[in-house]
Parts: sequence; C-alpha cells; structure tokens
Amino acid sequence: MERHIVELLEQLPSITLAEMKDIRLMNRIDKKYLATISQLEQLLVMAQGKYMVQEIEGKRYSRYHTIYLDTPDEEMYTIHHNGRLVRQKVRIRTYLDSGDTFLEVKNKNNHGRTKKKRITVKGLHTLHEDDGDLLLAKHSKYLLADLVPKVENRFERITLVNMDKTERLTIDCHVKFHHLETDIHDTFDRLVIIELKRDGNVYSPVKKILRDLRIKPSGFSKYCMGSALTKPSLKRNRFKPRFVKINKLLNTH
Repeated sequence: MERHIVELLEQLPSITLAEMKDIRLMNRIDKKYLATISQLEQLLVMAQGKYMVQEIEGKRYSRYHTIYLDTPDEEMYTIHHNGRLVRQKVRIRTYLDSGDTFLEVKNKNNHGRTKKKRITVKGLHTLHEDDGDLLLAKHSKYLLADLVPKVENRFERITLVNMDKTERLTIDCHVKFHHLETDIHDTFDRLVIIELKRDGNVYSPVKKILRDLRIKPSGFSKYCMGSALTKPSLKRNRFKPRFVKINKLLNTH
C-alpha cells in the first residue's frame, strides 16, 4: 500500500475485528464504484469524522487471496456475462494476514440483494472433508464435483465503517489476476474498487462524498473481469464497455 494512503488511514479512528461482528451484513445490498488512487486519497480526507477504519493487529489494510470455482465450461461466468440478474459465485478466500480460509457461496437475486454463506476450510484440496459438499448442497445449484478452479486474484483491502455502524465500505487496491488454466497474468494495479455494503436504504455519508468526487456507480465482478482479461477465448462483448470506461478513468486521473 502506498505510504500516503497509509498515513491518511492513520488519521481515522479504528474499529477492531471483534467490534465489526455487529455489522457483518451477510444479507445486504451492494453497490460498486470505480476510482483511482488519487481519488481514494481525496475520499479518505473527506471521510474524516464520518468513518472508522478496521484495524487488525496494528494494520489498517488487509491482504486477500481468492480462488474462483466454476464449471469446466464457465457456466457462472456465462450467466453473468449474459445479463442474468439471478446469479451465483463460488470461491475460496484466504485472509493472508490471519491465515483464515473460507469456502463461500454468494447468491444475488433479481432485486440486487446478495446473500453470502461460508464455512471455514483448510484449502482448495480439503473441500470435501471440510463439509464443502454440504455447504453447496444447501446453498448452491452446483456440487463440488461440478466445479474446477478457474481464476485467482490477490488484492489489498481497506474497510471503513460509518460512525452509526449501519454500513461497511470496502476499498480494494492493486488487484492482480492469474488464470489457472491459461497461466496468463494481468492486473488493474492503479484501479480502486469501492463497494458500499448495507442492509437497506439507510443514510450513507459516503454517497455524498462519492458524488462530490464524481465517482459514479459501476458494476464490477472480479471473477468476470479477471476471467475476461486472462482467458482470451471467453465471450466478452458485454464487458467491452466496462474495459473502455476503466481505461478512460485511468488515463484521466
């Protein structure tokens, strides 16, 4: 993480991981925004007095590693690409600073609400013995036998919480992708992915900040964009305008 970003984070009051348990927002409405590092600097200045930053063992940002699973013919990717509102993602996420790993199922309905279910696992090769089959049987249309690992990513995440503890803002930086079949690597190193997570339409201080910075809502799936970047044979017509928007953003800030 850039030194000036770390310095700005130090100016915010902190909230511990234990205190975050009250605002897990596992059944939530998500809205994503795309920005640059320079816009993130401005956002952190404007967040003073309105937000706290999650701190874990003295660090105010965390490192993540994610492996996305899909069918051999990328059915989950195709459903998202084709514009279906009801969709699903299955992933293995590791919090690199703590070593905790989870198998997660994310279901999105046609009202934009996301439900996430997860269990602790040891890793990719222990999913069957770690009750991964049971989790998917309850919350997914797929079983582990239907899925293979497709894309992995790594990124650094800042988590902000408003003073009323009614919402969570995750800010992902330096996202790097690697396709496990093609062995192609790519990155959105200068792109910042902001996600506002809340249970309903409660007042959100950051929405005004985002408007003032002219940061507009923009859909972004790390799995789909990472797949489109690193597997040339995939259909990607519906994602081309998003790539154009990202390139324009990075070239103007």
